Amino acid sequence: MIALPAGVRVYLACSVTDMRKGMVGLAMLVQQGLGDDPLSGALYAFRGRRAGLIKLIWHDGIGLYMLTKRLEQGQFQWPSTSTTGRIGLTSAQLAALLDGCEWRASVVRQRPELAG
Repeated sequence: MIALPAGVRVYLACSVTDMRKGMVGLAMLVQQGLGDDPLSGALYAFRGRRAGLIKLIWHDGIGLYMLTKRLEQGQFQWPSTSTTGRIGLTSAQLAALLDGCEWRASVVRQRPELAG
């Protein structure tokens, strides 16, 4: 993937997106649906209904990038369908998301108590 500068903000668009949209259509979703500026330098991630394809848009100050990734197996993990708007991610969470891994807060596992 293209190296993002340190401190870049990353947002997931929580609702289902029509994945036929290109970079201009997704930028319009950011502006009209999320109320953000698509040229602000933040990275926005979108996922369709089938969940095996993700599209990212990012403006680097010179031009707009659109990156697409399709998983061969499995689905991208996304917030629940009742979540609306956008949520922020860290760069580590974005990396886990793009790898097809669980990126949300991990479940705290308790150690079993020792007998005796």
